[in-house]
Amino acid sequence: MIPFTQPAELHATTPSRFASTIVRDLSAAHACRAAILGLPDDTGVRLNGGRPGAALAPRAIRAALATYGVAEPAGGMSFARVFDAGDVIPGASIDETHDRVTRATEAILDLGLVPIALGGGHDLTFPFVRAACRHLGVRAGLYTDAHLDVRAEPGSGMPFRRLIEDCGVNDLRIVGFRFFVNSREHFDYFKTHGGRVIKPASTIAQAAAHLPSGPAFVSIDLDAIDSSQAPGVSALNPSGLTVDQVASYAHAAGASPRIKCFDIMEHCPPHDEQGRTARVAAYILLRFLAGLSERSMPSAISPNPSSSAAQKP
Repeated sequence: MIPFTQPAELHATTPSRFASTIVRDLSAAHACRAAILGLPDDTGVRLNGGRPGAALAPRAIRAALATYGVAEPAGGMSFARVFDAGDVIPGASIDETHDRVTRATEAILDLGLVPIALGGGHDLTFPFVRAACRHLGVRAGLYTDAHLDVRAEPGSGMPFRRLIEDCGVNDLRIVGFRFFVNSREHFDYFKTHGGRVIKPASTIAQAAAHLPSGPAFVSIDLDAIDSSQAPGVSALNPSGLTVDQVASYAHAAGASPRIKCFDIMEHCPPHDEQGRTARVAAYILLRFLAGLSERSMPSAISPNPSSSAAQKP
């Protein structure tokens, strides 16, 4: 199994649904292009005074996938095959949890798979991307978010400051930034450390043009989306992006070989009426996998029996 993880809860589905195609056996992971990793922790959200509940996000998003999305979509579209690596077991502290997330993500990278994280507080993007920085030389990224998330103090608002200062990330692009909810101090820090505010794309081609030119990550904070479409988030956004705008970035990220990891963060199921936001997250995930199916296959992907993926916690 992947280190520091436990199997994800199974949700009833039918053979016609996308969820029925998800691989759950590690021995068959070599036939996949990507791996889902649940990050069921909202310690960082609580530390920063957000609405708690994001720890339940991986379960809610998987449940949405059980009833949304077909195994064989129409119109010539297809989905890249994906392995479910389970959920990272949170540690006794935020730092221990972060260490576990990095270890688990490194194991997925050792398998030659593109890691996809479902969370969880946005602080978890730091340890998730840290693995790709160490293994694949990632030094750039694009994220959708109303907030810059460059706080100095621990919590869900710190991931990109840590990626800058601990991992050498020097090219950050934010889509959905809102001046009303960010301090001048944080904005100045962001700008002086390679940060750029990007005007939202309206097509996949435009979104692709916004991606960094080198190895990079893409992180989707669901609070970038307007609260009329995504009410179940840690911090409501009264003036956000549309689902289609965010999905364009997900699709472009999947299709680009430069994108080494992808996450969807800050879903908050206790505040999600009728599972609306969970279905939005499921849709965004499917758009990423549709893009990934268009990406050229690497020259060789083979499992490494001696890798950390084969080690137990």
